[in-house]
Amino acid sequence: MHQTKKGNQWHFGMKAHIGVDADSGLVHTVITTAANESDVEQVADLLHGKEQAVWADSGYRGAQARVEREDLQWHIAARPSDIAKLPEGRRKAAAQKREHRKASVRAKVEHPFRVIKRQFGLMKVRFRGLAKNTAHVVTLFALSNLWMARRQLMAMAVVRPNRA
Repeated sequence: MHQTKKGNQWHFGMKAHIGVDADSGLVHTVITTAANESDVEQVADLLHGKEQAVWADSGYRGAQARVEREDLQWHIAARPSDIAKLPEGRRKAAAQKREHRKASVRAKVEHPFRVIKRQFGLMKVRFRGLAKNTAHVVTLFALSNLWMARRQLMAMAVVRPNRA
């Protein structure tokens, strides 16, 4: 595990990259890397092969060139600074609306991170080494899938009356 600088703050540890189903919001792929590795390097491994569209944040800009599939629609967020540079008017308003639509779909990717942080208490890595932390994070994302699907799972449960 390594450190990286984001803005003016240093972070030590790892990153978790996840692939999420856009319809259900459930995590299907988890990849962990050291903190100093680029997000876009992992995009090919995050795809399961059956998706038609990819929604990603600005860390994945340039991902189209790293994936050999031609049948994908790419919806990658623009940098906020690029939108801010546009002159006021229709073009800027249209760009902001487009980015808002992208963000509403990408929010499903951020929700599992919220679940493992708030429901399961993952704020910092616990172990030394990427392998142990990867096992921990993969387990937490599996639990987050159960947490997010709990209502559907409970609806499918069959309750049998007690026989006396």
